[in-house]
Amino acid sequence: MSEDVLSTDAIIIGAGPVGLFAVFELGLLGLKCHLVDNLDRPGGQCTQLYPEKPIFDIPSRPRCTGQELTDDLVLQAQPFEPVYHFKQQAETLRRLDDGRWLVTCFGGLEIAAPIVVIAAGAGSFVPKRPPLDHVEDYENGGVHYAVRRMEEFRGKRLVIAGGGDSALDWVLNLAPLAAELTLVHRREEFRAAPDSVGHMLALVAAGQMRLIIGSVRELIGEGGTLHALGVQHKDGATETISCDAFLPFFGLKINLGPLADWGFAFDAHHRILVDPVTYEAGLPGVYAVGDMCTYGGKLKLILSGFHEAAVMAHAAFHHARPNEKMVTGYTTTNTELQRRLGVGV
Repeated sequence: MSEDVLSTDAIIIGAGPVGLFAVFELGLLGLKCHLVDNLDRPGGQCTQLYPEKPIFDIPSRPRCTGQELTDDLVLQAQPFEPVYHFKQQAETLRRLDDGRWLVTCFGGLEIAAPIVVIAAGAGSFVPKRPPLDHVEDYENGGVHYAVRRMEEFRGKRLVIAGGGDSALDWVLNLAPLAAELTLVHRREEFRAAPDSVGHMLALVAAGQMRLIIGSVRELIGEGGTLHALGVQHKDGATETISCDAFLPFFGLKINLGPLADWGFAFDAHHRILVDPVTYEAGLPGVYAVGDMCTYGGKLKLILSGFHEAAVMAHAAFHHARPNEKMVTGYTTTNTELQRRLGVGV
């Protein structure tokens, strides 16, 4: 352990919605948090995959986007002054002689704490690249694996590839903005929701977009900027489609990374088995919440992750501060909780 090791009450691996809410719940109990995430911003899957798409099952929020949810969770956690470490991937977990855990990241960052919370979603999401020569050369000049801001595509000539929900969702969302839009799919059957497929076919029938049954074979451009795609139709015919942006939605590869070697028990879907009473992950003081954990009756929903974070925080407090009394109650009436939040009622 180096002399530069950071010390805190809790290390949270993952700064997605559940990790952010864990900061709030731990903060209410007087515990400080450091968060480690390999992305360059908070939000996890919400901001990577659907920052502008609506979410409808957050309590009290009839509708919000992934980015709006993330922004509010960051604001809610702000009174507890969490420390964020972005573009950092946790590499090793080691028990120290004093009972704390030491998390070491690639690059040398070290953080020690009595509590470690795994809130890494389903792991690291890596888009599946299309099997095209030199595709990586255009990833900063026309090839996009996610839509962060729809306005960036207004008035552009777009080609979307894929037949799942992500591909069809973005077809329907971007069609009103694009100057031209073409969907390329290798077969006539789609994996997406039938309603989405029906809406897409209606746009095709109305002449508002093209549908090509076939596959993209070639990227055409220069200097890392995409200008066109070579497409082969199902019947073997080929054509060149001019475009400003190519959006291949072939799914995501999930990579647990070093977490797979930290000594957890996993189910067949690579989720950590936890005690549903405490959400402890088989190691004292180490917990897992959100999509990363599983137990009998688990519901893979954000709201379930919020519940898990609250229960985990109370169990974690007793582990970290066994000789202290935990302050609990309602934020509407408990003056100590209000003091920690920095509000006066």
